[in-house]
Amino acid sequence: MNHETADGIYAEFAQRFNAGDVEGLLDLYEADAVFVRGPGDHVAGRDAIRAALQSYLDTGGKISFETRHAVRHGDIALLSNEYTLQGIDREGRPFTLTGKTAEVLRLQPDGRWLYLIDHPAGAQD
Repeated sequence: MNHETADGIYAEFAQRFNAGDVEGLLDLYEADAVFVRGPGDHVAGRDAIRAALQSYLDTGGKISFETRHAVRHGDIALLSNEYTLQGIDREGRPFTLTGKTAEVLRLQPDGRWLYLIDHPAGAQD
């Protein structure tokens, strides 16, 4: 699917996440993309990113986004959003997780924007 602007990826991400579609989420990442799991802890490539995303999907939670900014320079874009993830923890208790992200996307030859770097906590205060 083509995105008119890079931040259009958030609607696709939310739709696929909320459907529990890990393979659909992976289609939003370049093959050698980087996913930051925490301070000093990042993984690269689809297999590692699949595992990282699956841990979030396993909560059965639902995610929503509000774009903070999207800045484009040529075929690269820097994005940030505020997200809310609501789900159930391993003990069966409801939880709400919020945060501010930092992401780098690259425009593909087919017009899609894909994650190059995804840092879910990259813009925390």
